[in-house]
Amino acid sequence: MAPSPARRPKRRRRRALRFAALIVLLALLGFVYWFYFTASGTDLRYMLADTLITTQHRDYAKYLIGQDELNRRVDEYFKKFDEMGMEKDDHDVSLGGKTNNSVQVEPVSGKNFKGYLLYVHNPRMLRVVTTSIKGQGEQILSMVKRTGAIAGVNGGAFDDPGYDGNGFKPSGIVMSGGKLLYSDVGMNTPVNMVGIDRNGLMVAGRYKPSELLQMGVTDAVSFQPKFIVNGKGLIKNEADGWGIAPRTCMAQKKDGTIMFLVIDGRQPGYSIGATLYDAQQLLLAKGAVTAANLDGGSSSVLVKDDQVVNRPSSSYGMRYLPTAFLVFDHPDRVKVPNIWSGMDMAHFNSAFKPFAS
Repeated sequence: MAPSPARRPKRRRRRALRFAALIVLLALLGFVYWFYFTASGTDLRYMLADTLITTQHRDYAKYLIGQDELNRRVDEYFKKFDEMGMEKDDHDVSLGGKTNNSVQVEPVSGKNFKGYLLYVHNPRMLRVVTTSIKGQGEQILSMVKRTGAIAGVNGGAFDDPGYDGNGFKPSGIVMSGGKLLYSDVGMNTPVNMVGIDRNGLMVAGRYKPSELLQMGVTDAVSFQPKFIVNGKGLIKNEADGWGIAPRTCMAQKKDGTIMFLVIDGRQPGYSIGATLYDAQQLLLAKGAVTAANLDGGSSSVLVKDDQVVNRPSSSYGMRYLPTAFLVFDHPDRVKVPNIWSGMDMAHFNSAFKPFAS
């Protein structure tokens, strides 16, 4: 008996659904094969893993590359950063007669990112400023308004349990006004740092705190890597660029001008973020002879004239941080007390707790 006319459309729909399901399954299997077993798929997989490594969801990267490979990759990166920090810098920078005290902001953009460059033509206008709140970090906008600074960006590393820390306990060193305010290493233990000396020369790389004092470094924080040395980039390609993320970087041109690059990220439709290779290539194009990475991610903030210029990635607003690089008309008048003096920082609890305003 021939099927009734009513049943024919149902059978056609079932066949169409089965065919569609088969196509989806084949496409999924094809994607899995490409993602895990081809060179281009592996490059993307590792790029995504590196991006996760720089967020509060670092552990998720194990689902892309496995826990052992995650551990190996993180260790490999930090070993590489230490090696980059030891690259010899000839410091071929002209610092004499710096009288241009102008400070300017320039929008920049790339394939997947938007951001800003802050130009400080007189590098002696810079100071590292710290939080003023005992036991708590401070937002950069608050630091700028409190001190009367012209502009500022976020600074160095800090103890950040669960990527939601209270921003008070730095990692590594903090120097301001020629004084070592904080150090969690011995005076003769090398640490990666980014800073400036008494003449306005940018100093970045792996140094002992005792060396920095002897070299006349006045203001510094800890972060890594140094990625431009003597006008040459040390990061070979995007695959070595530590994933896609919001970025803050410090650089110096041959004429002494300091550039702070702040790149927004984690905001689809506006700016996804950049690799360190992206940041390196942009800064080389702008004439950088020295450059180093500062804290990034949701910490990346640029403030000028008491206004937040960029779009910080955190949905909770600006983070509370221990340090910032600020720009002043009269940096010699800025007083930065040691907020950590007398505190047992070895046992300080960095977990975030709301504080009384």
